[in-house]
Amino acid sequence: MKAWVVAEPGPISSGPLIEVEREPPAPGPGELRVRVSTCGVCRTDLHLAEGDLAPRHPRTVPGHEVIGVVDALGPGSARFEVGQRAGIAWLRHTCGRCRWCRRGQENLCVDPRFTGWDTDGGYAELAVVDEAYAYEIPDGFDDEHAAPLLCAGIIGYRALRRADLPAGGRLGIYGFGASAHLAAQVAIAQGATVHVLTRSEQARQHALQLGAASAGPADAAPLERLDAAILFAPVGELVPIALAALDRGGILAIAGIHLTDVPALDYHRHLFEERQVRSVTANTRADGRQFLALASRLGLTVTTQRYPLDAADRALDDLAHDRVTGAAVLVV
Repeated sequence: MKAWVVAEPGPISSGPLIEVEREPPAPGPGELRVRVSTCGVCRTDLHLAEGDLAPRHPRTVPGHEVIGVVDALGPGSARFEVGQRAGIAWLRHTCGRCRWCRRGQENLCVDPRFTGWDTDGGYAELAVVDEAYAYEIPDGFDDEHAAPLLCAGIIGYRALRRADLPAGGRLGIYGFGASAHLAAQVAIAQGATVHVLTRSEQARQHALQLGAASAGPADAAPLERLDAAILFAPVGELVPIALAALDRGGILAIAGIHLTDVPALDYHRHLFEERQVRSVTANTRADGRQFLALASRLGLTVTTQRYPLDAADRALDDLAHDRVTGAAVLVV
């Protein structure tokens, strides 16, 4: 089968991704194999390719927003049927024994595994997953538009919850890519006023088209004080800027798995009056199920930019240089 692997992590311009031929993977006990039709391109894939995330094993196949059809079942696998559509997302294993798993916080598991980092992902024609971590996909989304829901959507949803936005509140969103354009729609549907701050003029126009109240440069002050903010851009320099924009009691949720260094904070300007900073770590399967149901009910608009599987390296390069509006999706 065709697949892309991270050969030697480095700047995307150095060509860290190469296309290879691999033996088709066989599903093990309790696993299913998916014939991939689409795979979303996530900024986490870019972090892996460039070395911001240290590879867990050599020549990893990236990709963790996988949609396809089940074409083989491992021994004991019964949750899905051959021919059924299924999704493979970032979280693919938790121990089930640690105190975080036992209290429903499996995103904080001490022994997790992740698709496209610990094990091979969806930049390939075939992928396998434990059936317990696969998702049923809502009928209202075709494969291309369902793929970004599996990470961009789920993480954006968890980040919105971590921001603890009050009903009818004012939300600032810093960075406006795949996750942000979905989280913004959820917040607006729930009655929030959304202000988008991002460096891309094209992304600002996209935000306004989706219902944002305003859209300005990433380092600008929003039109009003914010009750909550979400930082999607992996840029630590934006942390004090976002904190300074918060009203009393406001919360900043940082959604990415990687962030550049955060400058020194001034206590009274950035944190006093009970302002808070919260990180977002992976997701639980319950988050995934809740978000997919919500996305279906709200009929979210998923903006995609298509690339053939053979152009996975170009898709990551475009993502790195802000040439993607919404979510990039590989189509097999």
